[in-house]
Amino acid sequence: MSHDMTRARAITIACGLALFGCAKRSGLGVGSKNFTEELLLGEMYARLLEHAGIAVDRKLNLGGTQIAMASLRRGDIALYPEYTGTALLTELQLPPMHDRMAVYDVVKHAYAKQFNLVWLDPAPMNDTQALATTAATAQRLRLFTLSDCARLAPQLRLGAVPEFTDRPDGLPGLQRSYGGFNFSSIKLIDIGLKYKALLQGQVDVVVAFGTDGQLSADKLVVLKDDKRFFPPYQVAPVVRADALAHQPSIAPTLNRLAPLLTDEVMRGLNWRVDGGHEEPADVAADFLGGAGLMRR
Repeated sequence: MSHDMTRARAITIACGLALFGCAKRSGLGVGSKNFTEELLLGEMYARLLEHAGIAVDRKLNLGGTQIAMASLRRGDIALYPEYTGTALLTELQLPPMHDRMAVYDVVKHAYAKQFNLVWLDPAPMNDTQALATTAATAQRLRLFTLSDCARLAPQLRLGAVPEFTDRPDGLPGLQRSYGGFNFSSIKLIDIGLKYKALLQGQVDVVVAFGTDGQLSADKLVVLKDDKRFFPPYQVAPVVRADALAHQPSIAPTLNRLAPLLTDEVMRGLNWRVDGGHEEPADVAADFLGGAGLMRR
């Protein structure tokens, strides 16, 4: 990782702004943010492009959204995985929207116009915020939807990450959209400990993210957002337009992956890394081989 980053800096200095004039020597820069799902997706993108005959320079684990986006706009990388909801709220600073295709269309057109960046096909997976509970609690209370949760909240203890209680797309927005959601108590929990608190009975419901590996591993119930309140967070490669002009095969190569990445698939892959402690590169290679997208 550090060797790749050092080499990338050297190439950038040597080549100046002529990024794609140097592409034959340095490879196409494929980046990612700094968490499990992004590392998996970045590695999948890199392997598929290599399998298609495109030289790749991996620049994974860059950091948060701001760093990844800045690297893309500078030309330090040519593409990375991004989420539609993040683009809408964080980069474009637009108000929350809840229709998947509408959000994708807005960010696709705005990125093209403002940044000269291209969104490829989105995956069906949705790493949105959610609320989850145990199967036992769901059956006992008939708790399966957010409408159920709004009504039953006075009987429930919520485990939340700190920002959830203040964000407009968190608890305040749920209360406006659904009514209710007046929990008997709210316990603020570190993001890495929330599922442990749920399974140990310290809380009844926790804030989750749609592709968390623990949801499948612990057979938890994700409450259905029956009023479609939470913004969608579909993932897609965001690519520099000049990279696509130089290598048109990037789009069809990566678009083959998109329809395979469902919530269940991504939860399983994330859990192999987070729960099974496998390397993201190994998990990515195994999945692509099993899906028939490349040789194992």
